[in-house]
Amino acid sequence: MAKINFGGTEENVVTREEFPLAQALETLKEETIAVIGYGVQGPGQSLNLKDNGFRVIVGQRKNSKSWDKAVADGWVPGKDLFEIEEAAQRGTIVQFLLSDAGQIAAWPVVKKHLTPGKALYFSHGFGITYKERTGIVPPADVDVILIAPKGSGTSLRRMFLQGRGLNSSYAVFQDATGRARERVVALGIGVGSGYLFETTFKKEVYSDLTGERGTLMGAIQGIFAAQYETLRANGHSPSEAFNETVEELTQSLMPLVSENGMDWMYANCSTTAQRGALDWWMKFRDATRPVFQELYREVANGNEAQRSIDANSRPDYREKLEEELEEMRRSELWQAGAAVRKLRPENN
Repeated sequence: MAKINFGGTEENVVTREEFPLAQALETLKEETIAVIGYGVQGPGQSLNLKDNGFRVIVGQRKNSKSWDKAVADGWVPGKDLFEIEEAAQRGTIVQFLLSDAGQIAAWPVVKKHLTPGKALYFSHGFGITYKERTGIVPPADVDVILIAPKGSGTSLRRMFLQGRGLNSSYAVFQDATGRARERVVALGIGVGSGYLFETTFKKEVYSDLTGERGTLMGAIQGIFAAQYETLRANGHSPSEAFNETVEELTQSLMPLVSENGMDWMYANCSTTAQRGALDWWMKFRDATRPVFQELYREVANGNEAQRSIDANSRPDYREKLEEELEEMRRSELWQAGAAVRKLRPENN
């Protein structure tokens, strides 16, 4: 474990140089990794582990779209693709990668196969942190560990195939075997992490829920909509409004910020852009900070978790979700976006 200075604060991180793939394979050579769920994180993590040489099986409900997707991805029923209960029984490490609502529903089935010495693995701290609400309380004689890639399963897989890595956090909630840390680090390397940084289940879920509702999805969609609608209300065309709001950010500026940092971006734009950005960024910070503070309080007190549990457990959840997504899809902002994407050179 290396200590790295991040902006004046030291953190514990694990790199692939420090803990290479060969060491990860040796650590888990006797293990069978059962990936339960084939939705958001399941495909990327299971395929990366498989390609890296680990013994992996997938557990998914038969006669579902996810089962069919697993078959299309090369998993073979009866060989390395099983119903959830059989996979949980076969695995020595059970990667519980169903949705939060799905974990609550499947927990009684999975729990009875968590025999002494096994490891229960999460990619989200939700189920454990809010255990009073989810009912997910692991047996005392199993390891409980977490690897949380900082991005979607699609990005994890795509970056793996490009020879890159997606950074992940790791945590140990319960070390029953004395091997929990080496198991979790080996798994983090195995799923294709760039580097691993230490956290706790609680900190992971607090930061994750805040991020998803904030700058990763909720806040950025809100800011996109506010700027786009302001430009349109002042006579700008949909193409101009979308390009100035979304396309330039995602296609030109954010890749450069990712490579070099926002300070570099400020230093390498026009003097007019520099002046405006320097004058206005703190106004946006001050305007949105109260919203983020309210958001964090709602995450910390469990209200956001309960809203998610309640909404996602309703029988008509998927129908309601599709209605909300369709409303966004039909908005002029994202209709303009679809048209702009078709005009990109790589699509012509």
